[in-house]
Amino acid sequence: MAAGFRIRQAAPADVPTLLELIRGLADYERLCEQLQVTEDSLRSHLFGAQPAAEAVLAEEGRAAVGFAVFFHNFSTFLGVPGLYLEDLFVRPEYRGRGYGKALMVFVARLAHARGCGRLEWSVLDWNTPARDFYRTLGARALDDWIGQRMTGEAIERLAAQRLPDEMP
Repeated sequence: MAAGFRIRQAAPADVPTLLELIRGLADYERLCEQLQVTEDSLRSHLFGAQPAAEAVLAEEGRAAVGFAVFFHNFSTFLGVPGLYLEDLFVRPEYRGRGYGKALMVFVARLAHARGCGRLEWSVLDWNTPARDFYRTLGARALDDWIGQRMTGEAIERLAAQRLPDEMP
């Protein structure tokens, strides 16, 4: 890592940079066609009245080299909060220099300081470099859990169903 390296909390003025990095992540993950995020949605959900997540930027000098976005969840089994790492990305030209590890250390320190019992994330099954990287940090794959997701119309259909106390 270069001498001018630092990690800091993102601020509203960083939204264009965050969006650029998110586009880089989408390109790397071959998911550009799914990208719908805008500067307005980032500004609202990261820095609005009730932020849904937090973001940190990794910088070398004045260049943003990577980012992490994360949010709190809660473990009913542990009875304590956790942190879910939504995304971590380092620009390809800066990989292999310790920036990804530094971002993970930063987020782990936040999780520890906040009394979190877990730090969790998902990784694409084909992303062997990321899976290997996380393993070197002490992470383990959850073989006994299968991720589930509901989006758009599926959420709307479920939300439109009547609850028992709403039945005629």
